[in-house]
Amino acid sequence: MLVPYLELQPIHQKIQKELDGAYHMVMNRQWFIGGRADEQFEKRFAAYCGASSCVGTGNGLDAIRLILLAYGIGPGDEVIVPANTFIATVLAVSYVGATPVFVDGSLDTFTIDPERIEEKITERTKAIIAVHLYGRCAAMELICKLAKRYSLKVIEDAAQAHGAQLNGKRTGVLGDAAAFSFYPGKNLGALGDAGAVVTNDEELARMVRAYGNYGSYEKYVHVYQGCNSRLDELQAAFLSVKLNYLDEWNEERRRIAREYTKKIQNPKIICPQIPENEEEHVFHIYPVLVEERTDFVETLKRQGIMSNVHYPIAIMEQGAYANCREQVVDYPVTERICRQEVSLPLYPGMTEEQIEWVIACVNNF
Repeated sequence: MLVPYLELQPIHQKIQKELDGAYHMVMNRQWFIGGRADEQFEKRFAAYCGASSCVGTGNGLDAIRLILLAYGIGPGDEVIVPANTFIATVLAVSYVGATPVFVDGSLDTFTIDPERIEEKITERTKAIIAVHLYGRCAAMELICKLAKRYSLKVIEDAAQAHGAQLNGKRTGVLGDAAAFSFYPGKNLGALGDAGAVVTNDEELARMVRAYGNYGSYEKYVHVYQGCNSRLDELQAAFLSVKLNYLDEWNEERRRIAREYTKKIQNPKIICPQIPENEEEHVFHIYPVLVEERTDFVETLKRQGIMSNVHYPIAIMEQGAYANCREQVVDYPVTERICRQEVSLPLYPGMTEEQIEWVIACVNNF
């Protein structure tokens, strides 16, 4: 049986007419950037997150970068980041000229270990980027409490956690500002690249919008050395349609995750913990740890099951970050995740037969 790692066709087929309608709406208006579709999605997504402001961006990396720029973070400053994350989180810090400072993760959650942050804070530290990795909320209460003590900004990288909740609040309002990616494979994905900044800080939102519009509040008047990073009308229209289904799709992800966690009984496989409050996790990724990763991946592949690895090489060990190589000390959790993590197929629209086949093959390894 064939089980793709990710398949978008099942969800897109169900809403094909609505997506077609969104396309024709934009084409009929002939307005492609900064129009009504953008405005509608920004308002709706802000409301969904429980925030006052949402600013569309070209992608998720730009969303983080624009937040940092608007906060005035740059050369000479340090930003604390998780050692285990996708490189975009760290690239955003580098793009503004600041220095990323890496902190190991927690093996219970795979997110940044809040107990290890304080030791990395210096007089140059300006912000903490908390990544809700794989769809699980980082320990935001502890992180925000620590940040307040040192007068630091807390930025959520919520690229993998659309709709996840902590104590009744959704990602987007758990820190000072949040960056979202709407890359097609995300829980809320566009049909191309797209992103957004969500915040309750209206002045920050205003500055982010200007920075992403060539540094301009007013046409041909440029206050900042900005860039071009805006959400286009087509993607905004598609996202507005898909936002209607996000909670339903997230619940389906949780259901599949519960099935995996309950039925995978192979002692060689360590499944992720499901939090007591299941809404803390939207399972963008279902990561398992297995010592014999290469054999495991190849065994699944021979049985028609595609998997992925998030992420095989730590950022500090990438050629792009050779200048951070001295930070590669005492990161046992990140090292283990890089060495052992395998992401199993999990997406809305998986059939019961596919789910049971994955479970059976994993148990038989």
